Amino acid sequence: MQFEELVAELTSRMISGTFISGTISQSRTKTDDLKRVKIKPVELKGQLHIQFEYQYERILKHENILPDALQTYMQQLLEQFKQVHAEFSDEKIHVQISKKFKVMWKSDKVLSGKVADLSHNRKKNYLLDENTPYPFLVRLGVQTPDGKVKKQKHDKFRQINRFVEFIDDSLAYLPKDRTVRILDFGSGKSYLTFALYHYLRIEKGLDIKVTGLDLKKEVIEECNVIAQDLGYDNLEFLVGDINDFNDETSVDMVVTLHACDVATDMALARAVKWGAKVILSVPCCQHELFSQLESPALDVMLQHGLIKERFAALATDSIRAELLSLVGYEAQLLEFIDMEHTPKNVLIRAYQTGKKSSAEDYARYHAFKNLLNADPFLERELGDLLDQ
Repeated sequence: MQFEELVAELTSRMISGTFISGTISQSRTKTDDLKRVKIKPVELKGQLHIQFEYQYERILKHENILPDALQTYMQQLLEQFKQVHAEFSDEKIHVQISKKFKVMWKSDKVLSGKVADLSHNRKKNYLLDENTPYPFLVRLGVQTPDGKVKKQKHDKFRQINRFVEFIDDSLAYLPKDRTVRILDFGSGKSYLTFALYHYLRIEKGLDIKVTGLDLKKEVIEECNVIAQDLGYDNLEFLVGDINDFNDETSVDMVVTLHACDVATDMALARAVKWGAKVILSVPCCQHELFSQLESPALDVMLQHGLIKERFAALATDSIRAELLSLVGYEAQLLEFIDMEHTPKNVLIRAYQTGKKSSAEDYARYHAFKNLLNADPFLERELGDLLDQ
């Protein structure tokens, strides 16, 4: 099979109605930040699209392509990568593309009975089923006792499930041979803290100890009552903030949601110094960089207060992710449903991998920082680790 025939054949099969999912991987260039592309069919407004999920080292991007434009996209991707896996309702295929674009096609017939799930706009397959009663969701007023999500709580239910997806993705990085220590800074009403405990302890059976920390005494008292009522023996809530919490020397997972401005950086720095395997952080109120920004090359943007504020927030979180990467984490900026602030927000997800950063990595970071005239609080907090 010739390369052009491969492109045409895959494109045709992907819109035939039998396509379930696929992965394009093995980049031809080691310097390519795009690691792999996952593909699946989705239905949007009654019309078939093919969804491309671009998995970069630190971020994910999605693009939905109509059938008419699909062949062009596939050709561009297959010119960049050497391997394709694809699953259809009656067949699995594996394709290798050589340096000279010779095609090796392997096919296995299957009788799985699978059909394509086009449910982009249809009912979401949640990790927490929306028709199953969960004691913590009933107690928190999200569900009725028979398991129905209350009308005014559908947004909260989606937010909780999105968070549980992040927790599920993190399972591989958590220890299995001892108690997993988890801290949640700024836990607030603790919808997500209870969800985390339920999913890891009840659904997955992990041995965990979770502490939620918040400054509001009355909220903490109420959360402790709920935890006791639910029989969540290894879930506790304490009054305090990140600066008060010095009882731990080692923590496996740190969660920080809506810590304002540099309080997020304090939590990230503490997590790194504890050697946390997993960090999940949803920042807010990123004011620090806004007051520092001074870059004539960006004046066309920064002369507008609204744009400057948004740019500062995005640049702040980009700097945070880059600094985490420099100290041995795989860091990504992901979209998070957050109904309390904006319809969509950024979540920083970082896994400790111990990967060593190169001189080029440091140079790239410093070039960006210097462009903005930035003096990041988090960099100062991680100073000793960055010097190493």
